[in-house]
Amino acid sequence: MGEQSVDTGKILIVDDLSFMRTILREIVEKDGFVVAAEAEDGNIAVERFREIKPDLVLLDITMPEKDGLSALREIKALDPGARIIMCSSLGQQKYIIRAIQLGAYDFIVKPFTAQRVVSALRKALAR
Repeated sequence: MGEQSVDTGKILIVDDLSFMRTILREIVEKDGFVVAAEAEDGNIAVERFREIKPDLVLLDITMPEKDGLSALREIKALDPGARIIMCSSLGQQKYIIRAIQLGAYDFIVKPFTAQRVVSALRKALAR
């Protein structure tokens, strides 16, 4: 799959839109990653993180119930080494900056390309 050895571990996909979770699942599975779970809001994301201890979380910023920044904060409190890539829409730069300050590894801006998603995953898992 690539010249560098990359851990194709368990991924947790978090987005309130089911079609977005499906798109992300297809992208990551096509490249050999394993989607261990999905969540539609930040509360469920934190629960799933506790249950499955994924190797990486793809976390949407804007969600009902508990937003991505709150979920990021809670996940990092549970595991300071958690690898989290934030997904945001165009125009959410202030949230992206805050997410990086809170410990997010990287971010992907919607609409994204499959190549950008895979590149971010590989970099995060290779570190």
